[in-house]
Amino acid sequence: MDEETQPQRPGTERVVCVRCATAVQGEIAPPTWSCSMENGTRQYLWDVCARAHIRATDSRLGPTWW
Repeated sequence: MDEETQPQRPGTERVVCVRCATAVQGEIAPPTWSCSMENGTRQYLWDVCARAHIRATDSRLGPTWW
């Protein structure tokens, strides 16, 4: 059985980059990945996408951060 056909265990989530859909082999994101909560959902960016889109990510910060 390959990864796509196996049912997920309850309470686990698949770690996938929201920009490019790169997936992690396990259930835990490596420490180089970025994680954020958007509308109650965890979203991950792998390090390559995070570096490529850092200006877009930073521009979303509110004025209290500057």
